[in-house]
Amino acid sequence: MAQLELETIEAHAEGEAGRVVINAAGLVHGTTMAERLTYCRDHLDGLRRFLLREPRGFPGLCAVLVLPPVEPGSDLGIVVLEQGGFTPMSGSNTICTVTAVLESGLVPMVEPVTRIRIDTAVGTVETEAVVSGGKVRSVTVANVPAFVVGLDVPLEVPTFGTVAVDVVFGGGFFVQAPAAALGLEIDPDRGRELTRAGALLKLAALEQLQVRHPSNPDIAAVGNIMLHSGDRQPGVQDRNAVVLTQGRLRADDPSTWTGALDRSPCGTGTCGRMAALHARGQLAVGEKFSHRSVIGTEFVGELLGTTTLGGYDAVLPAITGSAWVTGRASWVLDDTDPFPSGFSVGDIWAPGL
Repeated sequence: MAQLELETIEAHAEGEAGRVVINAAGLVHGTTMAERLTYCRDHLDGLRRFLLREPRGFPGLCAVLVLPPVEPGSDLGIVVLEQGGFTPMSGSNTICTVTAVLESGLVPMVEPVTRIRIDTAVGTVETEAVVSGGKVRSVTVANVPAFVVGLDVPLEVPTFGTVAVDVVFGGGFFVQAPAAALGLEIDPDRGRELTRAGALLKLAALEQLQVRHPSNPDIAAVGNIMLHSGDRQPGVQDRNAVVLTQGRLRADDPSTWTGALDRSPCGTGTCGRMAALHARGQLAVGEKFSHRSVIGTEFVGELLGTTTLGGYDAVLPAITGSAWVTGRASWVLDDTDPFPSGFSVGDIWAPGL
């Protein structure tokens, strides 16, 4: 007999798979989105693993819990599930969510543009979906403020030595560095090397850096790593590979130095990257920023303005991309299932999950 049944709309945003859960509102408690994120982290990690790990998931999969809004005028709230834990915001998953709720009829579609306001644990984001013929053609996400914690911060990275990195917030905290600084290229055929380097950067960041969001102090760790194509140059396409680690990283265990690459150009990572480029004088407010993923898909970013946040100079970033619904599913947990929280095997997963 089933003791849990979750209804999902399956989608991908520029290649990144997103599982949009539409009937989980009763499982999450809290009157603010920050409280809801904390509740998920404290009480629903088994649900996260149930959705993302085998036999229902795979290493590159993310998910979203669609929740009732908490702010006046908002349409819904979201909490994002990644292999490394719950996160407050994700650009690609927001694009998946907007596309899913509109094309399924959960939110009325208005042509040519439908606006959806979404509450997250780091603030409310405004989205605009370009729609025609009953389909969502693109989604623009006006994200929460992005800011730079530090530029060219020296990190002592195992096997690589001292690496200068940018520490930024774009919806989550990132460490970002040129791939060339680690002897790498943004190439899908070098995925294992990219994930290894990203995992080692994250290991160093967690040990050596202290970060804390000024309006949500529970967000206090570097979550992801972006390796990028370096300073902007005329005629050179900006590219990146974001590394999503899966489990506990250990300096004395090279088998943990792994993860999965974001298949999309990473929305929050792109927002953080734009904040760093603006701070370096390489991206102006109102200038379009084409950012391509490791598989060549594209988000187009733009800085809509500047602001301040808790003492930080911040920018107001937006990204535009597209998502496609790939199916609908009902994920069931039978009370006799021996894997209520899923499982992982070291052939494709990080060890020790």
